[in-house]
Amino acid sequence: MIQQARSTTSKEQYPNVDFHLASAESIPFLHDASTDLVIAGQAAHWFDYPKLFPELKRILRAKGTIAFIGYSDPKFIQCPRATEVLKHYAYGDDDLLLGPWWSQPGRAIVENKLRDIEPPTSDWEDIQRVEYEPEVEGPRTGSGTMFLDKTMKIGQCMKYIRTWSAVHKWQEAHKDHLDREQGGTGDVVDWMFDRMREAEPAWRNDNCWKEKEIEIEWPTGLLLAKKK
Repeated sequence: MIQQARSTTSKEQYPNVDFHLASAESIPFLHDASTDLVIAGQAAHWFDYPKLFPELKRILRAKGTIAFIGYSDPKFIQCPRATEVLKHYAYGDDDLLLGPWWSQPGRAIVENKLRDIEPPTSDWEDIQRVEYEPEVEGPRTGSGTMFLDKTMKIGQCMKYIRTWSAVHKWQEAHKDHLDREQGGTGDVVDWMFDRMREAEPAWRNDNCWKEKEIEIEWPTGLLLAKKK
């Protein structure tokens, strides 16, 4: 990833941009009090917080800011039945569902909108949380401030869900269940969307249902804090 980023970001065009590989808990290439802003997108749920916050305190200038954002599983706006099916497959306890295959406690932290991450008030101030929880009555009907939405074809959404870490672990454990696009009889994502199609009349009655566009919004949590 570092090589790819460097190959597409030339020094001639972006002389002040560089890429390094390091853990969040140890950033040796940054000097003390050298940084104004630290951003983590869909990553903060994996950090080792007792080690993280002292390192961020070291590298940030006074009044420097941290901004952590995370999002959980999508909701299909205007498709409540499909959303319920996704929730069942994503968190059901059966081995053939995805619930047992999430890495914890990381997934639970994301589901809880990063509320479990608590910057120590001895070193951090102006701590703010900005959240959004979608509803299925229509676009932008949820509570809070929306950050992430997309119009997506159902077939594209299937490919997106196959990027989930829980799906990758499920596939490793169920090699005899290949997805249909690979010539198999179906995997957990195929089964999930079969159930969705059965549940949603507008999908069930459309022979080209995978080309149908749906509105999606993601539950999100943004954590902001300033170094004292």
